[in-house]
Amino acid sequence: MPHILVVDDDDRLRDLLVKFLGDNGFLVAAAADAMEARRLMQGLAFDLIVLDLMMPGESGLEFAEKLRTTSTVPILMLTAMAESEDRIRGLETGGDDYLTKPFEPRELVLRIKSILKRAQPEPLPIRDIVLGDAVFSPERGEMTRHRRRVHLTDQEAALLRALAARPGVVLSRDDLANAADGETESRAVDVQVTRLRRKIEKDPREPRYLKTVRGKGYVLWPDSH
Repeated sequence: MPHILVVDDDDRLRDLLVKFLGDNGFLVAAAADAMEARRLMQGLAFDLIVLDLMMPGESGLEFAEKLRTTSTVPILMLTAMAESEDRIRGLETGGDDYLTKPFEPRELVLRIKSILKRAQPEPLPIRDIVLGDAVFSPERGEMTRHRRRVHLTDQEAALLRALAARPGVVLSRDDLANAADGETESRAVDVQVTRLRRKIEKDPREPRYLKTVRGKGYVLWPDSH
């Protein structure tokens, strides 16, 4: 649940935003000015700040400018100023988006979700898994052996992907059944493992990579990951 900080000196609007954002799945805290916002940020981590620019004392622009020297938390700026120069100044100061008052609350939610989505880090590429002379690509769900593609069923690929995601960790049959398609019976996992061993191991009867842990499940021990 994303944690949002609303900073606005308008008591009525601030309370409405807290309620509306809370009703739309956000965890919300509120501050009436920049000083209170800093106090809250000392003890809490926020995923985004909804910041009013026209506050008495330290303005929202001043607050954002100082905040940017120490934090990259996304800022959605709210203001009654509609001139393009004002918007540009707000964005140059460190704002990630700009919404002019009055605004439609649903648009605010959409803007917040869009900012949070952009702020998510890019997923790291998933490295290939080396299993002797076989190489499995979790990203593509494909396996090759001596550079020739080895056919995997969708269930086999899903099961191997789940094991490859946690090398050296024992996964139960139920875990693997859920990873396969959510409908496979846990007993069927044994069949899938047997088939995978024929495609991976030099001697499926004495597996080197895909091992059984009696009473617990299966574990994958790749050469590299």
